[in-house]
Parts: sequence; C-alpha cells; structure tokens
Amino acid sequence: MSEDFKIFTNVDSALVDPKNFDDKGFVDRPGKECIIPPNSFALARTVEYFRIPRDVLVVCLGKSTYARCGIIVNVTPLEPEWEGHVTLEFSNTTPLPAKIYANEGGCQFLFYKGEAPPEISYKDRKGKYMKQTGVTLPKL
Repeated sequence: MSEDFKIFTNVDSALVDPKNFDDKGFVDRPGKECIIPPNSFALARTVEYFRIPRDVLVVCLGKSTYARCGIIVNVTPLEPEWEGHVTLEFSNTTPLPAKIYANEGGCQFLFYKGEAPPEISYKDRKGKYMKQTGVTLPKL
C-alpha cells in the first residue's frame, strides 16, 4: 500500500450513504503508517498501477498477519481489462487502535487466466472506476 490514507471520522456527523456519499466522513492522513481507530475503517491504495488483461480476473485476499490482529482487508475483484490503482479497504474490528504500514503488503492478489476472454469486459462497459488514481471514494 502507498502512503495515502483516508480514515473514517464522525467529526462532521456525516452519514454513510453509498447512493449519496459525503466525503466529509473521511480525513486524509498521508504517512508511513496509519492508525485506524477502534471499530473503524480506513482506505489506502496500492503503490502499483494495474492493467488487467482481457482474459484475466484478479481476486484480492487479506494477509494473515493483519487478520490475526483483527484488521480485515476487502477489495472487490479486478475485472478483465480494468486498470488503475487499487483502493484497499481496511477494517479494524478490534476495540483498540490498530496500525497499518505503508510500503508493505497488506494483501495479496491472485491472478486467474480464463480459457477465453469474456464477452464484455470492464473497459467495454465503461466502468466508473476505470483508470482511477489515488485513493478513490465511492462513485454513483
């Protein structure tokens, strides 16, 4: 993960609504590490910029060291012909503050090559997260 982090906060009493997302619910915290408050959530991004081939699907799994500390990583699959920085979601499921570190692996990516390319790729359908850079917040 890179040194760009966004942490959920309730300072401005923002409502989390995926259909009407308000970015006031996040604070930016760039740095070599990020402390996620108890029972909270942070976003980061990969250092790498991905370009997924048309006949490949990528699945992301969290690393066991983080999981054993109550830090859960979620990333949706990277679809065929998607490209960009991957936004990583880290949930701190513990009642304690939790630290994650930039420039270390927080997850691992599994690449699956299909026997044939899909009829319609992410690029074909002009997906809303195509060519994203930086930590990308939800889009409608």
